[in-house]
Order: sequence, then C-alpha cells, then structure tokens
Amino acid sequence: MQAAAVRSDAVRLTRAYGGSVQRSYGTALKGYAGRMTPGQAAAIAADPSVAYVEKDTEVQASTGVHANTEQPNPPSWGLDRIDQRDLPLDSSYSYSTTAGNVTAYLVDTGLRTTHTQFGGRASIGADEVGDGRNGQDCAGHGTHVAGTVGGKDYGVAKAVKLVAVRVLNCNGRGSASSIIAAADWITAHAAKPAVVNMSINGPANSSEDAAIRKSIASGVTWVVSSGNDDRDACGNSPGRIGEALVVNNATSSDARRSDSNYGSCTDLFAPGTSIKSAWNSGDTATNTISGTSMAAPHVTGAAALWLAAHPTATPADVQNALTGAATKSKVKDAGSGTPNRLLFTGGS
Repeated sequence: MQAAAVRSDAVRLTRAYGGSVQRSYGTALKGYAGRMTPGQAAAIAADPSVAYVEKDTEVQASTGVHANTEQPNPPSWGLDRIDQRDLPLDSSYSYSTTAGNVTAYLVDTGLRTTHTQFGGRASIGADEVGDGRNGQDCAGHGTHVAGTVGGKDYGVAKAVKLVAVRVLNCNGRGSASSIIAAADWITAHAAKPAVVNMSINGPANSSEDAAIRKSIASGVTWVVSSGNDDRDACGNSPGRIGEALVVNNATSSDARRSDSNYGSCTDLFAPGTSIKSAWNSGDTATNTISGTSMAAPHVTGAAALWLAAHPTATPADVQNALTGAATKSKVKDAGSGTPNRLLFTGGS
C-alpha cells in the first residue's frame, strides 16, 4: 500500500469516526498519527481495517579487523578504550578504515552541519519536529552524538557520511509518532550500506517498535541506547527490540554506570561516561557529557567500520559481528541478565 492510499484510508476513518490526521506513514509502518478522543479511538480500533490504536508516547534523549591507521592521544577516552581488550589505556586509537562508503542516519535533535568536525560530510535528511528549524540542532545532543560516530577527531568512523533526521525539540523531547515518521523516511531513502543511531528512549510503544523492525528488515542496521533509568531495558522502546543493537553505558573503569539500563534485551556496553565531542554552539565547540546516548554512537561508528568492509552485510550480520568480537566478562556490575560484552573494534 502506497503512502497516498494510507492517507486516503486515514481520512476515511476520521470522517467516519471523528478525530484528525496529523501525519501518515507508508513505508516502515502502514498507519497514521492523529488527534482523537478515547471514544473515537475505540471506534476506530473496532473498524475491521484497523489492526490496533495506540496512544502516542513522549520520548527523550538518553543523555573485527586488524588496524593499520592510528590516532595518537585521542581527545576522547572512549576511542582509546574500544580498540584494546584490557586497561590501562594506551593513548592511541587504531582503525582499519574511515568508512567513507557508509551513511549514518542520526535520529536525534538535529545537527550543526557546519561544525569543523564534519568536514562537509554532514547534511539534513528530514525534520519531523515541525518548528521551522529544518534539522538544525538547537539542543546540542545530536551534534555531540554525530561527533562520536564520525567526527574527524572525536569520531569512531572518521569519514562516514552523516545525515540528521530530527525528531527531538530544543529541550530534547519528542514523540513516538515522530520516531515512526523518521523510520518511515529512512526506510524509503536510505543510501546503503547504512546504519542508524537513535540515542533516545521512552515507554514501550508497539507502533514505534514495528516501524523500526520494518526498517531493519529493509536492510538498515539500527543502534539504540538502552536508557538511563537503572532498570531493565526490556520495558522500554526501542530498548526491547531484539533486532536492534541495544547499548549500555560503561565508565572508564570498565563498570556499568549506576544509572545505565541493563537486561537481557541489551547487546553491548560501550564508553558513555564523560565523553567529549562536538557541540552545537559553534563550529569548533565541544562539550563533555554522559549517558547511554554517548555509548550508542561508539557502536554506530563501529558498525560503520564493519559495513565499510562488508557493504552487503545484513543488520543481523552486523549485530553478530559486533557482539561476537566484543570483550567478554569485562564490565563490573553489568546488571541482572545483561550480556557482559564490551565493544571492541581492534583485531587482537
């Protein structure tokens, strides 16, 4: 069913039962978001053409190859950590590729595309917030995440193409319906090989999960943060999506940060505490912040490195490669049921 047909059905349903259509989806999810009373929602849910009706939810920012290139004294300890098995840090970051043939999509607060860390590789794909900012970052979170994925100094994959898909406002808040719209856009427009970073979490939402799963099934790898609530990520969206790479926050002493989520639905730990990266306040601005939001982009960058060497790999291939290469049983207090795997991008 094409987008126009979905829109037509949405209009038909609102005419029959009431409410209004705000946006419709035709790629990652066949459905629409709108405003309606509980009674109208119940009536629409009872229509035989409707699978289910779900309340929109608020989301927020979650604040294996031998190397032949080396970055001495990397400005972020996270880079220093991911290419070696054990502490202490060795004051270098080694990598086998810069992933110039890979595109990373950043579902976040937008992006300061002119930042010197990005060297003309950053662009705006879509803006689902609707406040007229056209993808430009007014919060900083998205620019910081992008810097860790692919900044020339702070990035894991130093030549990856960076595309912002803005879903969070200037306060780092958004909705599940905006994320569904982002997944819909990415699924329709992704330049592969492609990886998505989504450093956002919120309450469990079946529609959001379905859209992301459909995007993954289309061949796009998704990396998501587990959240910062010190609880089982299996109760969150998108943390409960088994097909996505779900990332927890590790400290510089190889321990789970006390507020990081955990659980059997998660895949990896990565550096996420006191991470320095680009910021939105100027073209050379930086900031040092913490959260699973900062851990996930290390994994996104690692996925880009692996996709650069394996451009036809499926999301399952990427997930298996990164979890298989990870350093095992290294993270202290990993949390009940949590796979104890620390991101590793090196070859030894």
